[in-house]
Amino acid sequence: MKMQAASEKGGAAVWKMIYLARRNPALRPEEFAEAWREHSALGRQCRNVGQRVQAVAQCARMLSMSVQAAALSQDYDGVNLMVLAEREAGSAIWSDPETLAIMRPDEPRVFADYVRNFSLLCRQQVLHGCGSADVLPRQGQLILIGFVQRSDVWQRAAALPQACPPQWQRGALALARRIVCNTVDAPAPAGYGYRHVLEWWFDTLEQAQVAAASIDVSPSAQHGEFGWGKHVFMLTRVTHARP
Repeated sequence: MKMQAASEKGGAAVWKMIYLARRNPALRPEEFAEAWREHSALGRQCRNVGQRVQAVAQCARMLSMSVQAAALSQDYDGVNLMVLAEREAGSAIWSDPETLAIMRPDEPRVFADYVRNFSLLCRQQVLHGCGSADVLPRQGQLILIGFVQRSDVWQRAAALPQACPPQWQRGALALARRIVCNTVDAPAPAGYGYRHVLEWWFDTLEQAQVAAASIDVSPSAQHGEFGWGKHVFMLTRVTHARP
């Protein structure tokens, strides 16, 4: 699906709000995606949400896989990729009266905490594939997502990487038809101080599972400029996308 936000072409940034969600424990894992879709539908009642949020892809954790991957976390239930009309929307949305009145009261029904407490403002850079900077995944797309290099100290990235580092496209990860690096651009909530959110898009579940199983999470892979550091990896499927 194509968004209406500014393209990276010509130097204009593409801004995204990305959140790493845990479900309300009262929901069974298989109930989460539907509850999440219901919550998203409330956004249609919020005029300012429609103006500030230009595309959404809800990526729910895959619950059953034939290949076991040590790198994959079971501690979270989904990742939301939300394209913003502009960077300022990433802060304005939290004080919007409609959002506070309509969407925020529903958040505890779906999530383990309020969305603001696990959301990251990011700048997108497409590292590989698809040729276009203004594409978000369609429903059903398989995406391996990594939140990497967590730190309790906020350090603004001096610059986005100019090329895909070897660690991010090595081995089975190179099977991805699209690789996106989202660099966190504002201080994060406590416990979510990641530097990058990475997306690897795959055409088949087999490719995605093999790639996930190939990720080296040994101590030697945790350090260095492009090491994983403290991380969360999740294999997801897009269960809801709009527009």
